[in-house]
Amino acid sequence: MHRTQGFRRCVVGVAAVSGMVLAIDAVPAGILAPAQAQPAAIEVPERKPARTLDLKTRIAIYRKKLKQYNKARSAYQKLAAPYWRSVTKKRTQRRRKRARNQPVTLKDYVLEQPPLYTGPPQPVDPEAKPGKGRGFPVVADFLEHAKTHFGFTPQTPAREIDYKRAYAKAAAAAGFSKKTCVKIYGFESGGNGKYDVQAGLEYDRPGAQAISTALGYNQLLTANTIGLVAEHGSKFLAALRQKAEAATGARKAELQKKIAILGKMIRFTHRVRNDWYAHVRLGKTANGQGVHALNLDIDIGPLLQVQKLLDSVIFARHFGYEAPLTAAELEMMNLTGDGNGIDMVLMPQEMREKVPTTNFFQQRGYERNPVAIRNNTVAKLIAATDAKMEKEARLAGAQDLAAAFDSQTSARD
Repeated sequence: MHRTQGFRRCVVGVAAVSGMVLAIDAVPAGILAPAQAQPAAIEVPERKPARTLDLKTRIAIYRKKLKQYNKARSAYQKLAAPYWRSVTKKRTQRRRKRARNQPVTLKDYVLEQPPLYTGPPQPVDPEAKPGKGRGFPVVADFLEHAKTHFGFTPQTPAREIDYKRAYAKAAAAAGFSKKTCVKIYGFESGGNGKYDVQAGLEYDRPGAQAISTALGYNQLLTANTIGLVAEHGSKFLAALRQKAEAATGARKAELQKKIAILGKMIRFTHRVRNDWYAHVRLGKTANGQGVHALNLDIDIGPLLQVQKLLDSVIFARHFGYEAPLTAAELEMMNLTGDGNGIDMVLMPQEMREKVPTTNFFQQRGYERNPVAIRNNTVAKLIAATDAKMEKEARLAGAQDLAAAFDSQTSARD
């Protein structure tokens, strides 16, 4: 947006200079002699440094902006609520149809685009913790809660490539290709994200804020982690026990301690029924956020991240989809959840071009996703996702992951 305006200013400036040159060419000889003199210096006023407002003033400004935001948001919500109720209703109807093996048609989707919020943005609380301005816990919180409630401090990688190799090993064992994993990593982490990358904090920018609890190469939410631990905890324990049997000394003791802690976390996740919304609620507790810190551990984190992708493949097969999922299709399931993602995977191309992306999101998630808003049909979203994957997969972090996959192949050979 600003680039266009800047370009326009440059063009106008060039036109003005060109006009001046033409006028000079028309002046009779001899008139230009004084032009050899140096132009008079232009006096530029000294720029004063920006004044930093005290906390009391910033809080007052924040409260004023918050009041304006809440007023605008309330007015908008009156317009948007009926639309999103219709989206929820249609989604429920589609799931019932699929459960009965009934065909899903265009009539089962909301085909209008949503009203968009154009009011003032939500202001950032000046008293919020750094990186946490939107109220989401960050990596420091996950680590603190893991230590306080489970006595757990994840074993972090000495180098980023060590985590990538562990991830590549787990992914290859699960049957995923290098190309698929590198493209998904590129899309989710920005092509250079580290093992502890969190949504909203992918880039080192002043004032960056976490926009969700999504963490790691495949951006697992706290509810994802809790669900995976609840469902596949015994599988993760078996992997740790296998490592412990082959280890000696301090490493063996470390793994045995980790096995005991993981067992404690599994029991915690079993306190609620195996249900997404129950896991969301559990993920808002300090204990639940402590479980999320497992993603940062080099022994357990890669297993969690890969299992999330593997669950999507298994889910697709449950609906009779046996073909290999493309990276973009797998990302649709990762991005919107398996229940929504399979809807897009099974949809024929002619429907993909007509169905708005809102049908696969909750309102809050949709409004935080500028890619889904700009590419507002299924066909556009899948195409844009794949294009971004191709671009981000060329960055250094993605290439390191590709090399980690190659090293796994070499080791097997």
